[in-house]
Amino acid sequence: MIYLDYNATTPVAREVAEAMMPFILEHFGNPSSSHSLGKRAKEALEKARGQVAELLGCASSEIVFTSGGSESNNTVLKGVAQRLSEKGRHIITTEIEHPAIFNPAIFLMENGWDVSFLPVDQFGSLDPDNVKKAIRKDTVLISVMHANNETGTIQPIQEIGHISREHGILFHTDAAQSVGKVETDVNHLGVDFLTVAGHKLYAPKGVGALYIRNGIEIEPFIHGGGQEMGRRAGTENIIYNVGLGVACELARKNMKDDMVRLTALRDRLHDKIIAGVPEAVLNGHPENRLPNTLNLSFPGFIGGKILEEIPGLCASTGAACEDRSVTISHVLAAMGVSREIGMGAIRLTLGRPTTEDEVDQVAEWIVERVRL
Repeated sequence: MIYLDYNATTPVAREVAEAMMPFILEHFGNPSSSHSLGKRAKEALEKARGQVAELLGCASSEIVFTSGGSESNNTVLKGVAQRLSEKGRHIITTEIEHPAIFNPAIFLMENGWDVSFLPVDQFGSLDPDNVKKAIRKDTVLISVMHANNETGTIQPIQEIGHISREHGILFHTDAAQSVGKVETDVNHLGVDFLTVAGHKLYAPKGVGALYIRNGIEIEPFIHGGGQEMGRRAGTENIIYNVGLGVACELARKNMKDDMVRLTALRDRLHDKIIAGVPEAVLNGHPENRLPNTLNLSFPGFIGGKILEEIPGLCASTGAACEDRSVTISHVLAAMGVSREIGMGAIRLTLGRPTTEDEVDQVAEWIVERVRL
């Protein structure tokens, strides 16, 4: 079995699991408790918060632990909407966002908000000028993903951040796919909010974080006690937060080497597949994309069928099969990819454990299957 679905989820890193174990078996205190077990838990919590902050280039006080990317995204969209509804009721986002942005946006529309879904070009890139044109007097939030989960295309977040600051509009980026893979310094990007999903960077599922720039107040998504500086109620998940902290520390230390190695492996995989199937089409930007992501379409085929006949490969498709119909993903559709090409899409995403031998084997499997 060869796993090339790291954009879907990553295995928990051994260092992460080892760091979590003492808080499963021994240090079980509540960080709100004043006794020694509580203090130990509190220390671990704040250490983890610092590790996340260091990866993002921000202050520890700007990190809120959450249950994952979906909660972080919902917190921003709904929290800003509730807090700033008297100032305006217009939000700007894109047609290629993850459902964790798309569906909260639809929810807000159903409750009286106006949302502009901006188009992208054939590479899946957003034109910053379109953001500028979409801004209105009642715009209170711009939310644009940093890197797309299907194609890996990286958006011009810095340019959009500059536009948002010029107009005094809050700016959020869903960086679930980019954190740990490419640089995500919040000051460099110029964002007010940034979403982190733990299971995309070798931490467990069910943990994430949200960067909220100091001085910004939004309505909490979860009300209750005063945990997380009053911004997210509920007894903190020390076990998973510790894991996320260590995962972020590993990412900070290994990112540059990982980027070089994964880019080389991704391009090796691409070259070998194209050598055998020259008609394969790359979906996404040829250069400005995540180092680990390769989305290819095989015209005349259905991506899901290809993968079904390669049982040793764990990967994803760009199409959803329902009954006898095949529809391409909303991301590929927004890029103008035709149905014939889009339904033959396969997403191959690499990770730290990926080897040259695995890449070569997958390329051989795919070429053999398509050339049958």
